[in-house]
Amino acid sequence: MRCLVTGAAGFIGSHLCERLLQEGYEVIGLDAFIPYYDPDIKERNIAALLPQPRFRFHRLDLRQDNLAEIVRSVNYIFHLAAMPGLVQAWLDFDGYWTCNVLGTHRLLEAVRRDADHLRRFLYISTSSVYGRYASGDESLPLKPVSPYGVTKLAAEHLCRAYAEAYGLPLVVLRYFSVYGPRQRPDMAYHRFIRALLFDQPIIIYGDGMQVRGNTYISDCVEATIRAMDAKVGETYNIGGGEAVTVLDIIRKLESISGCKARIRQEPPRPGDQRYTFADTSKLRSHFDWQPQVKLDDGLWQQWHWQEQELARNSQRRAKSQECSAQSE
Repeated sequence: MRCLVTGAAGFIGSHLCERLLQEGYEVIGLDAFIPYYDPDIKERNIAALLPQPRFRFHRLDLRQDNLAEIVRSVNYIFHLAAMPGLVQAWLDFDGYWTCNVLGTHRLLEAVRRDADHLRRFLYISTSSVYGRYASGDESLPLKPVSPYGVTKLAAEHLCRAYAEAYGLPLVVLRYFSVYGPRQRPDMAYHRFIRALLFDQPIIIYGDGMQVRGNTYISDCVEATIRAMDAKVGETYNIGGGEAVTVLDIIRKLESISGCKARIRQEPPRPGDQRYTFADTSKLRSHFDWQPQVKLDDGLWQQWHWQEQELARNSQRRAKSQECSAQSE
């Protein structure tokens, strides 16, 4: 069986590729390395995947490159590629529109023309489609409050249109606050840990009482794998079982690190969600899925990974400086 993962070099995509390979699938990874953050981070994410014989990687942009050969004879498509985040979405709407909607449209068109072998098209959506208060099951009203959420919901609707018109075997997965090793550097927990490691102020937006339901990366990937057998047309929330405030997270990281956080409050950001917590009853019922990683354990894993990354980056810089000095 052959799987295509778009956004394969990202945080979640790289973990998903690893798991699919472990399960015995052939995996085609696709990523455009759009410099939303340092592309070197993505290079490191997939470094261990590249030598594996059942993994092929293509550096392609869904918005403009030819996708016909990539989708041919693929059995499962996991469409994770998107422009993520909140702040930049207000400043670069064209980027979000083209990556999240145009890119999805071009992928759907390629699939429509050659979908004989396709068993499932799993579109990876987000809790942001629910809006400011994303607490409940999949029947919650869809009213996004940020350009990111708007474009992700537009792409969802586009996928449903193709499912209706062309029989696309669509399944929609809405992720809630995924964290863990390789988390993107712009995401909150990564920023908090980095600030503690460098003894810098932790910036929080608003009063810090925003609530997040937290999903550890391995639980997210497990749910995604199980959804490969989902009934066509289904939508699932994917989220962990523990909801805490932003300030609670900082206190937990203080306990893990042994460091006292210096908190600097900034005004709330437009489009930020106030409360997110996934009702995953449907996912649990259909696939007997349960989140396995407790929040304290998951935060420790992410802390440990970032601490090791800091040490490795220091070694890389030292080696680079040594090589530069030798070449002079």
